[in-house]
Amino acid sequence: MPDSEAALKQTLYGHYREWASIPYQYGGLSKSGIDCSGFVYLTFAKKLGVHLPRTSDRQAQTGKSIPQQQLRTGDLVFFNTGPQQHHVGIYIEQRRFLHVSTIKGVAISSLDNQYWSDRYWKSVRVLSS
Repeated sequence: MPDSEAALKQTLYGHYREWASIPYQYGGLSKSGIDCSGFVYLTFAKKLGVHLPRTSDRQAQTGKSIPQQQLRTGDLVFFNTGPQQHHVGIYIEQRRFLHVSTIKGVAISSLDNQYWSDRYWKSVRVLSS
């Protein structure tokens, strides 16, 4: 795992460049298509050496819940996107997070975007500082 917040940001941005625009595919776990929780799962396993559950519901149960105002690089952000559906992304910095959009594929979005701010559910810290 990167040894500083700056190194962690660099790792996440590098991972984004490697995966940018890979399309969304429900249940996907490869560069031919990936879903949000699969992307988080792979990112943490391959880039950070941290094993997380495969699904967003299980990922939401790991780590420690934190207020949105205390977000740090590497924290997970969760959204309610349907009656029983949750979306997950990885917080980077300046209210931006890395995730897999059903429309754009792997992307960086803002928590201030109305779609995401209206659906924000919770944040979880899984990395120890």
